[in-house]
Amino acid sequence: MKIRKLFLPLTGLSVLIAGCTAVGPNYHPPQTAAPTNWSEPQLGGATNSPVQIVEWWKTFQDPELDSLIQRAVRANYDLRLAMGRLHEARATRSGAVADFGPTIGTSASYTRENLSKNAQLINLPPQFPSEKLDYNDYDAHFDATWELDIFGSKRRTLEADTDTLAADREDLRDTLLTVLGDVARNYLEVRGNQQRLAIARKNLAAQAESVELTQERFKAGLTSELDVRQAQALLATTEATVPTFETAEKQAVHALGVLLGEQPGALLDELSGAEPIPAIPPSVPVGLPPDLLRRRPDVRRAERQLAAATAQIGVQTAELFPKLSLGATAGLESFSASDWFTAGGGHWSAGPTVTWRILDFSRIRAQIKVANAQQEQALATYEKAVLTSFQDVENALAAYANEQTRYKALHDSVIANRRAMEIANELYSTGNGDFLSVLDSERSLFSAEDQLVDSQRTVTENLVTLYKALGGGWETSLLVQNEVQKQPATKQN
Repeated sequence: MKIRKLFLPLTGLSVLIAGCTAVGPNYHPPQTAAPTNWSEPQLGGATNSPVQIVEWWKTFQDPELDSLIQRAVRANYDLRLAMGRLHEARATRSGAVADFGPTIGTSASYTRENLSKNAQLINLPPQFPSEKLDYNDYDAHFDATWELDIFGSKRRTLEADTDTLAADREDLRDTLLTVLGDVARNYLEVRGNQQRLAIARKNLAAQAESVELTQERFKAGLTSELDVRQAQALLATTEATVPTFETAEKQAVHALGVLLGEQPGALLDELSGAEPIPAIPPSVPVGLPPDLLRRRPDVRRAERQLAAATAQIGVQTAELFPKLSLGATAGLESFSASDWFTAGGGHWSAGPTVTWRILDFSRIRAQIKVANAQQEQALATYEKAVLTSFQDVENALAAYANEQTRYKALHDSVIANRRAMEIANELYSTGNGDFLSVLDSERSLFSAEDQLVDSQRTVTENLVTLYKALGGGWETSLLVQNEVQKQPATKQN
């Protein structure tokens, strides 16, 4: 009862202490300057309309890609690692919350002890004969220690752990964004190489016909062996491209398998059928630069890491001040089990304890300097992340628009080369042209068609890069939403 009377007013005191200002700087989000508009012109379908990039992969209208994305979200190992870090941060924060309460322990023991005659400095208890040097000791007690957070060390620790948890949550989102982009890019690699293989095989068939034609003309004495050898050389050169495309296709399929948490060859049958490269949507809203910082998870993560680093300064500064702890012990002790639980066996003690690292100030000040230096690094990291986010979008806008321009030029080149090959074949067949013109036209057509398909893949990949640079795709993930719902809101000073 006496302990309870002692702790009740001290509990009220601790509540008052919790309202005091903690030492160290209070965090204020940095004011970040953002351009009002993008320096790159909005071309190739990009517009300044508000961003609508939730589940951006569905804009390609490819069911296979949708399926791969969903499976990657469920099973990707990078996401599982990021989730593990998030769980670790949440557990650490829970420990910081628990640290505000008292530490309470209990124990019970039985001891059989034998005393030494030569070591006796005091008389034995009356119940022991002078010749009896061994006895039993029964003891059961609980103890409690409560460190009052007078200068805010615990509050700053909780603040830092809360900000670290928020940063790890953004890290999960950033990892998810990267995984989605990697799945889409590897899928486009698969489809792009399948189309390049189709073009190579189509040209192989045409070039094989040219070899047969020149051989027949050579046998008839209408041409020289040179035409035959040149036709065979072009055919062999085109054949040499096929293994390269097949290797690139399989490597992309293997990468997709690992991204989905499966064996590298798990998707070979599923993706074996050649399909076209997904078409891009007619327009891509990109919004304005000031809105970007609220969407990019890497920027949000860097900002939370800066907040955590600021709180750590307070944690280290609090070590300069004394710490007040309240301690109490109560229990039952007896030399006999029969009267162990009687009123006479009770004992208790209670009182405050003050500790102060007076002779360790140099070490503490060094730790404060370290914390300040880490905050400076966190600020630089945040500011760099902001600039990098703008750079990523500007680069993606330029690449997306310019590659579409290149694609249109290559499309015109393919049309012109097809007509040139038709004319060269007609002239050669009638004896009005040389075979070198036929070879050049076939070689040019194959190169133009191959570049056109590769450019189509690049355009789509550049759009994926633009979606990633805009920070899109993670908002609707149930994986992330569930984690966000588990975390209470953070309150900054």
